[in-house]
Amino acid sequence: MLGSIIGDIVGSIYEFNNIKTKDFEFFGSRCEYTDDSVLTFATADWLLHGGSVARYYCDYRFRYPDPMGCYGTGFVSWAVRAQRQGDYSPYNSCGNGSAMRVGPVGWACDTKDEILAKARESAECTHNHPEGIKGAQATALAIFMARQGADKQDIRNAIESNFGYNLHFNCDGIRPTYGWGATCQDTVPQAIVAFLDGLDFEDCIRNAVSLGGDSDTLACITGSIAEAYFGIPDGIRQRALAYLPDELKNLLSEFETKFGRGEAK
Repeated sequence: MLGSIIGDIVGSIYEFNNIKTKDFEFFGSRCEYTDDSVLTFATADWLLHGGSVARYYCDYRFRYPDPMGCYGTGFVSWAVRAQRQGDYSPYNSCGNGSAMRVGPVGWACDTKDEILAKARESAECTHNHPEGIKGAQATALAIFMARQGADKQDIRNAIESNFGYNLHFNCDGIRPTYGWGATCQDTVPQAIVAFLDGLDFEDCIRNAVSLGGDSDTLACITGSIAEAYFGIPDGIRQRALAYLPDELKNLLSEFETKFGRGEAK
C-alpha cells in the first residue's frame, strides 16, 4: 500500500499548481502526505481490525483534521453529520476519493470476487454512485492482477472488459489538454494508463503527476498499482517513510507484515 502514499506525497505540491512535464524533483521540498494518504491508512486499519469502514473514515477525518490539500467538502459534511448525528448514510458521490483510498484492498484479498466485494464495501459507505464504486473496483482489481503476475495487456483487457473504461490512449497524447477532473471517470482511466505507460515505479508516478489535474490523487492511484507490478526501490521507500508520523509508520508495518508489500524487482 506504500505505493499509494508515495504517489500522494510526490503529487501533493502539484495538485493546485500543475506541472506538464516528467522532469521535476521527485520528493520536492514542500511535499507532504495529504488526505489521500490519511484515508488510505483508514482503509488499511479497517482491513486489519474489522468493524464499520464508514466509522474508520469518519474517525480519521477528525484524528487528522488538517492534512495538506484538505478533504473534499462533500466528505467533510458527511463526516460532521456522522459524528454529530450518528448518520453514516452515503451521499451518492462519484468522486475519485473512492479510488484513491482503495489501495490496501488490492493487497488484503486473494480472489477476484473478494477484491470486488471489499472494494465496493470501502466505496459505497460514502461514494455509492455507480461510478464511485466502479472506480474503486477497477483500481483494486488492477492491483490484485499485478500482484498475481499478470502482464500489462491482460490488466488493460480486464479493466476494459469488466468496467467499460477506454484505456486505448497514452499519457503523451492527453497531457497537453488533460485538466482538472475530480470524478472517478475523469481520473481512474488516466491513472491506470499512467501505470501502463510506465517503465518502472518512479516512471509511473512521473507519468501521473505530469498529466496535471488532481495530481496527488492521480499519482496515488497510479502508485498503488505500480507498487504491485514493479515493487518500490528501497531508496524511494526510505525517503517516503520520513514523511510519516510514527503511528502511521507503525500501521504500515502491521499491514505489510500481514498482507505483504511490493518488493523492487
